[in-house]
Amino acid sequence: MRTLLVAMITSLPLVSSAAKTPEHVILLHGLCRSSSSMDLMERALSEAGYKVLNVDYPSRSASVSESGEVVVGKAVEDCQRAGAAKIHIVTHSLGGILVRSYLSQHTITNLGRVVMLSPPNQGSEVVDTLGSLRIFKLINGIAGSELGTGTNSTPNQLGPATFTVGIIAGDRSINWINSAMIRGSDDGKVSVEHTKLEGMTDHIVIHATHPFLMRNKTSIRQTIHFLRNGQFDRPTTPKNQRVS
Repeated sequence: MRTLLVAMITSLPLVSSAAKTPEHVILLHGLCRSSSSMDLMERALSEAGYKVLNVDYPSRSASVSESGEVVVGKAVEDCQRAGAAKIHIVTHSLGGILVRSYLSQHTITNLGRVVMLSPPNQGSEVVDTLGSLRIFKLINGIAGSELGTGTNSTPNQLGPATFTVGIIAGDRSINWINSAMIRGSDDGKVSVEHTKLEGMTDHIVIHATHPFLMRNKTSIRQTIHFLRNGQFDRPTTPKNQRVS
């Protein structure tokens, strides 16, 4: 009987360590948003086999460095405590700057790949124009005021990427007032050019607007493709050209 039991056990397919400790994905929403804005992305990533941590954080009440330290740091610790084989990160807007801030001070030993959706990596001219207004500060808080395009702005002080990162920019705007302040193609908040980051691994542009980029089907599909392959899916489109 014992011999039969051993034979049955040894004949079972082995369960890989990756299955026991799946790859985790941290989701970080943008300024003045909540984790619910990343719900569709969360669902798609879960269906793709990732264990997802959709983080809700107060984006207006602290500086970029403070939020990066606390929010990103805790999310990473939670994933590591859960035994993540790899930790990927997907961000929208401000979330990408929090990750850059955190990674400028810390190393994540099992960091996988990062996807940033419309990050103001070189700041936004909207902040240059409106950032000094009291109403802007009331709406967008401390972090929002840090996102200008000047050389001393927070995004421009964080340095190049030293990690694998793919960036998805949008070129459709539903906010013509903001767009009038921005040079070149934009998504109503950030220009395509200012989403780019020195040292980035890949960059694509899709026809989507800033507030809904994380819910766009193409954006979600491209995010999953990058996490799996380290590059975006562009079968017929030259690098750094728009993918629709």
